[in-house]
Amino acid sequence: MNLFLSFLDSMGSVFLLSLQSFRELFRRPFELKLITEQLAKGGVDSWSITVLTAVFTGMVMAAQFAIGLEPFGASMYTGKLVSLGIVRELGPVLTALLVGGRVGAGFTAELGTMAVTEQIDAIRCLGANPVRKLVMPRVVAMTFILPLLTLLADVIGCFGGAIVSIFEIGVTPNYAYKQIIETVGPSDLLHGLFKSIFFGYFIAIIACWVGMNARGGAESVGKATTSTVVYTSVTILVSDFILTKLFLTVYG
Repeated sequence: MNLFLSFLDSMGSVFLLSLQSFRELFRRPFELKLITEQLAKGGVDSWSITVLTAVFTGMVMAAQFAIGLEPFGASMYTGKLVSLGIVRELGPVLTALLVGGRVGAGFTAELGTMAVTEQIDAIRCLGANPVRKLVMPRVVAMTFILPLLTLLADVIGCFGGAIVSIFEIGVTPNYAYKQIIETVGPSDLLHGLFKSIFFGYFIAIIACWVGMNARGGAESVGKATTSTVVYTSVTILVSDFILTKLFLTVYG
């Protein structure tokens, strides 16, 4: 709790870092190589954990719903509930939490090590902008790649739920497919992807801010990494509620 309160006290610094990063995005020359490197680290290297989490989440949800709906004779509708829950909530939130823990901690460790060894100060002395070289590529990469990972999680999660429905409930593959298609509409898909854009931004900007403000030695880098995981997890969960209410208010 104290960690999160200290983060709230520093919201002004985080907002300022966001503005600086946004400004550097539109300055030439574009740092395409740095952005591509961060896309690989944040996205390509995270697909396996996304797939593993999504498929078992879908399977567990299907197994639980099948048991819960059976007394009411409604177990045939398990696929509808699983697909809607995955696409609207569990897909974007679980993906953000796992990727945030993995990638966010990595960003903080990298930048924290650079901060305590005065490499960031060296970048400034050479006339380069640390925000442009270190922060902006990470923010852009995570904001772009997390919706794609969420889309992958949605597909795999629905597939996992369909597998359990087929083998446990006894529905046909065609029926399981039709349930997903009939239940999940464009607005449901956009609901999760819309939130993922913000989740990706929160993960990157928080991780960079914590890392660049690390002071001391190796112990401080470890503490900064722990703080990042706490900050990003709480921010994702809180913003999930706010964004959900906003989306439902606008689109119903």
